[in-house]
Amino acid sequence: MTDLKPVKIDIVSDVVCPWCYIGKRRLETALALVPGVPVELNWHPFQLQPDMPREGMARDAFIKARFGSIEAYAARAKQTAEVAIADGLAYRPDLIKRQPNTIDAHRLIHWAASDPSGDKAGRVKQRLMELFFAEGGDLSDKDVLARAAADCGMDADEIRRRLDTDEDVALTQARAARAAEQGVSGVPTYIFADTYAMSGAQPPEHIARALQQILAEINSPSEGEFGKAGKGQAAADE
Repeated sequence: MTDLKPVKIDIVSDVVCPWCYIGKRRLETALALVPGVPVELNWHPFQLQPDMPREGMARDAFIKARFGSIEAYAARAKQTAEVAIADGLAYRPDLIKRQPNTIDAHRLIHWAASDPSGDKAGRVKQRLMELFFAEGGDLSDKDVLARAAADCGMDADEIRRRLDTDEDVALTQARAARAAEQGVSGVPTYIFADTYAMSGAQPPEHIARALQQILAEINSPSEGEFGKAGKGQAAADE
């Protein structure tokens, strides 16, 4: 299997999107279902609220502005929590006190991607999501981001220093905007082999089947039967 061309998977998502949190777990479950499928994972930024102040805002104020009232949000959040917990994730949105601007979180993931020791970007992304959804961490707080970096084996002091600068802010904003310009309107969105797109937190079995078919196609001298996949229904953000 090592001679096979890996399936490139570009994942466009935001760290404060609950369906991205769920979708990441489902992608990991799918990969475990097809261990013989080699993959190359690439994490791309997306900002659900690109106009959010850099310091973030109070969570209750955000919910009222986004959903109209705390009560209107509660029923929706309960359903999402049930899905997340069923997928084995810790999910405590009641602990969240601040809604962050995610540009610095995406900068950190970008820096982690340059680390040669495995999928460190994926590990950092997971830790950021856990901090936000399970622990109520404020991802606009540089100390929280430095803690996430340290938890994943990065130098917290170095990350804190870099976060205090504008390093890669424009680059990260441009990458997030480019995804929207290319038609990504809902996240998570997965792009397989630069050709096939899948949106939403799809069932692991669905992803695994697609991976097997795409692997066969990209390693075949002739065009496979999978065909170009259109974008499915995008999961709504919260």
